[in-house]
Amino acid sequence: MERLEFDIKGMSCAACQARVEKTVKKIEGTSEVNVNLLANSMSVEVDDRKRVPVIIDEIKKAGYGAVLRGENPEAAEQSGSDAADQAYREMKTRFFSSLVFLIPLMLVSMHHMLPLPHSFHMLFALPEHAMTFALTQFILVLPIVYLNRKFFINGFKALYRRSPNMDSLIALGSFASLAYGIVIMFVVGEALGRGDTETVMLYGHDLYFEGAGTILTLITLGKMLETRAKGKTTKAIEMLSSSAPKTAIILRDGAEVEVPSDKVAAGDYVVIKPGMGVPVDGIIKEGTLSLDQSAVTGESIPVERSAGEEVISGSVNVSGHAVIQATRVGSDSTIRQVIKLVEEASASKAPISRIADKIAAVFVPIVMAISLITFAVWTIATGDIPSALSFAISVLVVSCPCALGLATPVAIMVGTGKGAKLGLLFKNGEALETLGKVDIVCFDKTGTVTEGKPKVTDKIEYSRPAEASSDDIAASLEAMSEHPLAKAITEYKPYEKLPVSDFKNVTGNGAEGVIGGSLYRIGSARFMEASGVNLCEAGADGEKLQKEGKTVIYLASGDKIISLYALQDIEKESAAEAVKQLDALKIRSVMLTGDNRDVAAALAGRIGFSEYKAELLPGDKERIIKAYQDEGHKVAMVGDGINDAPSLTRADVGLGISGGTDIAKESAGVIIVNKSLTAVPIAIDLSRAVLRNIKENLFWAFFYNCLGIPLAAGAFYAVLGWKLSPMFASAAMSLSSFCVVSNALRLNFFGRKYKQNTNKQSEASAPEKGEEKMVYEIKIDGMMCEHCVKRVKEALEKVPGAETVSVSLVDKKAEVKGKDGIGKALEDAVAAAGYDVIK
Repeated sequence: MERLEFDIKGMSCAACQARVEKTVKKIEGTSEVNVNLLANSMSVEVDDRKRVPVIIDEIKKAGYGAVLRGENPEAAEQSGSDAADQAYREMKTRFFSSLVFLIPLMLVSMHHMLPLPHSFHMLFALPEHAMTFALTQFILVLPIVYLNRKFFINGFKALYRRSPNMDSLIALGSFASLAYGIVIMFVVGEALGRGDTETVMLYGHDLYFEGAGTILTLITLGKMLETRAKGKTTKAIEMLSSSAPKTAIILRDGAEVEVPSDKVAAGDYVVIKPGMGVPVDGIIKEGTLSLDQSAVTGESIPVERSAGEEVISGSVNVSGHAVIQATRVGSDSTIRQVIKLVEEASASKAPISRIADKIAAVFVPIVMAISLITFAVWTIATGDIPSALSFAISVLVVSCPCALGLATPVAIMVGTGKGAKLGLLFKNGEALETLGKVDIVCFDKTGTVTEGKPKVTDKIEYSRPAEASSDDIAASLEAMSEHPLAKAITEYKPYEKLPVSDFKNVTGNGAEGVIGGSLYRIGSARFMEASGVNLCEAGADGEKLQKEGKTVIYLASGDKIISLYALQDIEKESAAEAVKQLDALKIRSVMLTGDNRDVAAALAGRIGFSEYKAELLPGDKERIIKAYQDEGHKVAMVGDGINDAPSLTRADVGLGISGGTDIAKESAGVIIVNKSLTAVPIAIDLSRAVLRNIKENLFWAFFYNCLGIPLAAGAFYAVLGWKLSPMFASAAMSLSSFCVVSNALRLNFFGRKYKQNTNKQSEASAPEKGEEKMVYEIKIDGMMCEHCVKRVKEALEKVPGAETVSVSLVDKKAEVKGKDGIGKALEDAVAAAGYDVIK
């Protein structure tokens, strides 16, 4: 099966949406049909692309237009908000043009109730000027009917096809008013010919032309406001789209060439200059960048990237210059995948919307039936046809299937767009709805709760080697090893690489080699004991650190211990805060890990997990989640690896950490782009806010119709004297959809409290008010490789008052932003690191 996207034209309400959906579902070979009234789009799974012409043809027969997305380049160039802006301008013109004729129409029709000049009253006084009064109104209402002819064309076409929609209700209501007015004109004209002034006075004021004009004008006003509000819901997606650069600078034969970003191929070298957006995903080959990744990850603080590190498309280069080699381009790039996911989620349906869909499918015919019954009952009961017609028309125009159709999709679109800004990608409306109902969140440990790679946390030195520092010796040995723990030693501190001879790697235990004429060994306690090294001096320290869940590596010279290093896969900085926020939301947090119980207990205690499960296989994690579900809990799973895929799938909703394996992200319903675990409680909070917003929208849409229709039908007239005229009914109907959309737009304020927390953290590290900032440029001689760049950068970052540091191997210089007066200290730091400052 293949999922295809279509642009649908001509839909005006939930009844239209239901009609299109029902039509496509009947076509053989189609499934999973989702029609989005808000986006005027449809997604459908087909078994063969040959079904496309059939789908388009059937939709046309139903009275609507359909185009396979991507097959109409001109339409594709117009963004969602551009189309909404154009529709808004058209409706604005229609409304104000209609208003030009409606105002004098109202003055004429209601002149006998208004404080107007005596001559004006005499011009239309009955019975003498009855035909002048009627014809003037008829002439004034015709332009309004013409300007809003779309309601009649679309409404009566839908009636003809036996699929009435909101336009049908409007067309019937306004047409009934017009038809009744024309009939009264003939009645009055015939009565004047007979000199029957009594009939003229009885019917002369009951023309209802002003009712037709008011209905059409106020409905257009409501549509105008609704379209304006709907346009705002697409802004988040368009902001994402705009963050994807349209062009890129690539290197060809040593020259810089500017090309469209979609023409960049994997393997091309792309130049990134200050202020430019990153058009593709890639690896930095030379240079350093300070990147603003807020468009993709939601993080507002720039991150530093240097040679060998990955950069993601959609980032903006704040400072620095680099050349990257493209790895993922076009539709495979991160920013394009983000845009695609947000668009798909916005177009999807939440399970809660099924209630509205079922009602919308039969809503319009029921309203028409109620209108006919209302007319018949009032005519029989009172014999007053004008009043009966007024009640019937009010029923037609007060009903609003549009509000029902918009209640869910508009909230989902705004919610998914807001999530994207916060670094959260919801794959569909179901995930967005389900996440808000979870009461247990299970976390995988390695790579999710922890960084996923070991780091040196402790070092104890017992003696100092004569040849060099213990750190230089340890790193020089480990630099020749491929063991995962070796990298942690080499990254512990900047080091001077020493020549190693007679190197020998002992798989799974350690390594040894000769440095400066002395034999050194580095590895586990078992390796040291097998090599005859005496561990007595370091044994107690090693056992203590191992009980804390740390891996201990020993460095020895001959048979004597020089130092030990304790390594640990440390928890992410965001882990403890995430668990704290989940506790505040009254959600249990559980850590699942394959590690031993001592390591798990120590980590769970530091972070604050309410419970943990240790020594688990991948299948065990899935069974634990199922056990929670069998107890009646809604469970979310957070993970990043292949072994998490079964658990992510089993959970009610899975949250995948971006940067994890593709299969994990495929199994997840929500993707956390910024890798921060605080995104988990934020996602749940956002889901609850969206679900609450949908319920509010559905409640008001149902409540409005449940109250409005009986009121319009005159159910309260006999008891309370309440009567809803067609003019007020049309105004109420127009505002209902606008209110639903406006309520959903309140979700745009959701992220404020999280943004404030980020700002507070930034303010805490910000300099005091009045402290002057300087940018220092230092030209450096002697840097030969990226290790040199790293060494210089770390030396400069240690200078008190230095804030942001960027070092360029290509330009042989460093740029430092910091306090005034630290220039000399920066130069001394470069010299101390072993490099020359060029004056």
